[in-house]
Amino acid sequence: MTQYSRIYFNKLKSAIDMTDSAEVEASIGAIERAWQGGKQIITLGNGGSAMTAIHFITDWSKMISMHSGRPFYGRTLLDNVGMVTAYANDVSYAEIFSEQLKHTAGRGDVVVAISGSGNSANVVRAVELANEIGCETIGLCGFDGGKLRKLAKYPVWVDIDDMQICEDIHAVFGHIVMQRLCGGVKEAAVGSRRIAAP
Repeated sequence: MTQYSRIYFNKLKSAIDMTDSAEVEASIGAIERAWQGGKQIITLGNGGSAMTAIHFITDWSKMISMHSGRPFYGRTLLDNVGMVTAYANDVSYAEIFSEQLKHTAGRGDVVVAISGSGNSANVVRAVELANEIGCETIGLCGFDGGKLRKLAKYPVWVDIDDMQICEDIHAVFGHIVMQRLCGGVKEAAVGSRRIAAP
């Protein structure tokens, strides 16, 4: 292993250790209550965070439903390219998520907003609107948390000035939610190399 990869792994481990597990647990609780209550879980973000938002819904909708037999009403505001570009062109890029939420979200739904800086205008606007209509809001952020950390009812803050580390831990959050709602974090062998039989 090269020195740089070890430095990166050490930085990631330190950031994980600094992340408040109570914030993570509170956010999982909000998602679990919404799921059990038949509410929607809606995700959004830009760039790499957009891909994380899509990944969340792929994992959660498929795996949680399969393991529990209970529907998981997951939705991401990134899948409909026509809708996103229509609002960006006809209204404003800052409103691409809030305009969709006006017609899809209701009281008690959970909006999971992802922004490394915490200051993406369209993410902030979406959380403001979601709060106004009575949604539960989760804000995954990094750096100093930005506006998102203050606005979200359930912030999950990665206290590091490194976008890639923030994105790594945000992805881990999604996997924690999936395993938790599929019945609990599974025990796994660590440090062993499995070789397929010939």
